[in-house]
Amino acid sequence: MSSLPRGHNPRLAEIALGLGGFGIGTSEFVIMGLLERVAGDLQVASAEVGYAISGYALGVVVGAPLISALAARVPRRPLLIALMLVFAVGNIASAMATSLWPFVGLRFLAGLPHGAYFGIAALVAAAAVPVAERARAISRVMLGLTSAIVVGAPLATWVGQWLGWQSAFLGVGLVALTTAVLIRLWVPSQPHDPNASPRRELTALIKQRVLYTLGVGSIGFGGMFAVFSYVVPTLSSQAGMAETLGPWVLAIFGVGTILGNLAGARAADKNLTRAIPCILVWCLLVQGGFYFAANHLITGLIFVGLVGTSMALGPALQTRLMDVAGDAQTMAASMNHAAFNGANALGAWLAAVVIKAGAEWSSSGLVGAGLALCGLMVFAIGLWQERRDIRLSTAA
Repeated sequence: MSSLPRGHNPRLAEIALGLGGFGIGTSEFVIMGLLERVAGDLQVASAEVGYAISGYALGVVVGAPLISALAARVPRRPLLIALMLVFAVGNIASAMATSLWPFVGLRFLAGLPHGAYFGIAALVAAAAVPVAERARAISRVMLGLTSAIVVGAPLATWVGQWLGWQSAFLGVGLVALTTAVLIRLWVPSQPHDPNASPRRELTALIKQRVLYTLGVGSIGFGGMFAVFSYVVPTLSSQAGMAETLGPWVLAIFGVGTILGNLAGARAADKNLTRAIPCILVWCLLVQGGFYFAANHLITGLIFVGLVGTSMALGPALQTRLMDVAGDAQTMAASMNHAAFNGANALGAWLAAVVIKAGAEWSSSGLVGAGLALCGLMVFAIGLWQERRDIRLSTAA
């Protein structure tokens, strides 16, 4: 049932892997709470700092396939350690940036290990449990990411407002270094696959079912980021929220992501094919609802939490990719997070375009609803084509 060697506690391994997710989540989401502080220090408009959000996300998109292919034969434990060290360097260097574009470039560097780290961590966790519990094992590792939104990002936001935004990224760097040590101590060494190769991993990128699943993630998940990237200035300008409540907004969103992560994993283990479209419909409703709720603080905060439950899509798509990737598991698992961060870049960019065009801040919710609808259409087309291929194969 478990592939972990005797003498190793899978829960300790999950804690170590989850801590890395905690650092990654803090780094990725704290920028939303410090958007105006960073903009003021770098002397640019708040919306322009959104380029740093997109830069990090694009680093994930580039890093996931590149690292998965080049490191196909590297054993998982030393690869996870190396990824955490690169992540630490990227965050510490980000704290030293003095102008916008170097900051954007360093956020790109920090994003490079993100997808490969989560992909490999998910494979390690899923290998340690029965097949019917894979999504829940993945969700426990991802609790590090969602807990970062509840605790890490709000705490780092508060520290960043008190000591300067640079201190938030320095703290993330220390978390990454600690994770590297714990992975060495608690995650078991696994022999590399002698048949692994860059070519075999790259076959994931030509598998039709893999590409449709990644399409769902890269489009359908964008709505959550469209809303969340600008949630603090939205509530500040339209609901009169004080800037000091920014950490609480992140915490409310984070509670939503935890609930969504756990609920989505349970739904995926029960009926994966039904869970994905149901989650996308839910995303459409809550993200569209944010547009109407954001003019009042209480309803706005409620819908911030509801938008956070969109994280339910994460473990469902991760499990789906494991089912359709064949031998290219590492590439497919890593590309799941690349797709999510492609969604991050897409959602943040589209919302910025709409806001810069003169629409009110809460129009990010309409952008999100549109992206969820597009993701649902991609899933429906992919499922129709998959079933058609099965029918044709059976008839032949």
